Amino acid sequence: MTGSTPAPFTADDYRARMERAARAAADAGLAGLLVAPGPDLVWLTGYTPTAITERLTLLVLAPGQDPVLVVPTLEAPDAAHATGAPALTLRDWTDGKDPYAATAALLDPGGRFGISDNAWAMHLLGLQKALPGTSYASLTDALPMLRAVKDAAELELLAAAGAAADATFEEIRKVPFGGRRESEVAADLADLLRRFGHDQVDFTIVASGPNGANPHHEVGDRVIERGDMVVLDFGGLKDGYGSDTSRTVHVGGPTDEERRVHDLVREAQEAGFRAVRPGVACQEVDRAARKVIADAGYGEYFIHRTGHGIGVTTHEPPYMIEGEERPLVPGMCFSVEPGVYLPSRFGVRIEDIVTVTEDGGRRLNDTTRDMVIVD
Repeated sequence: MTGSTPAPFTADDYRARMERAARAAADAGLAGLLVAPGPDLVWLTGYTPTAITERLTLLVLAPGQDPVLVVPTLEAPDAAHATGAPALTLRDWTDGKDPYAATAALLDPGGRFGISDNAWAMHLLGLQKALPGTSYASLTDALPMLRAVKDAAELELLAAAGAAADATFEEIRKVPFGGRRESEVAADLADLLRRFGHDQVDFTIVASGPNGANPHHEVGDRVIERGDMVVLDFGGLKDGYGSDTSRTVHVGGPTDEERRVHDLVREAQEAGFRAVRPGVACQEVDRAARKVIADAGYGEYFIHRTGHGIGVTTHEPPYMIEGEERPLVPGMCFSVEPGVYLPSRFGVRIEDIVTVTEDGGRRLNDTTRDMVIVD
């Protein structure tokens, strides 16, 4: 692939994120944030422990305090080499010492804290025992939009990941489908994603014929047959940011109904995309796509939300679903992926990643949304 490589994040980038997160915590009425190893820690500091074990690692962010990363002594050298390390203080603890006592000294003993969704229960219980007056809320509940609005550098990385997924589709449509197992085509998808720069492949759905009626079909050994509709949904991480795209291809010529349903989903996907603009509630994207499908008489066969956010993970807030009234903001990135699933027959899904601009939306996937015929 061609194009310049986005500049890596700097310590100043991570410092700004941590400061923003601490301010968001204060605005939400929290005493601070406690961030365990996982996507939030990577986004805030650039640090990923080489191994996630029972030893406590925790970033403590609180308004008016310098960020502190509590780490096991044996992992402190690696943590010190993280890009964001100059923007925080490392506080290490040795085996045999109480990490919860060390962390408790940094916390308001009566405060309410946001804590990573993926924090281990033993660590949360350890903190509660050390500080019985504290209380906690998951970050998804307390600050669901913490990572939702991407800056220019993040958008560049997401665009590059989307371009790599597009290049993958352009290649996979050239390979034979008929007479091969779903698992073989899925392996091709994974190889292509890696060829085009992905360092992590999260999913390669190949759902042929009646399997296409299951949106999250697990790839199996079914042999793809001539006449099958095949839903392809694939993505992962490239340079730390996600891709996720879906296209539905057909092995040989489709029936009139198959073409009609495919065209309907394409129209719904376009309607969802055109609903994207600043200030519009997330649910309006879902409503726009869903109305097209419902008006055509297929509403009961569109059985999932229209979209999900994407960033350092392939699924994260915001969600394009009825009841989500948060407004779209420039820099948000999410999928628009309506589908129709006819039990025991076939399914169709078309998915692009979209980012909100100042006056509308921009697709980060741009392969054809017309039906593609494969061999």
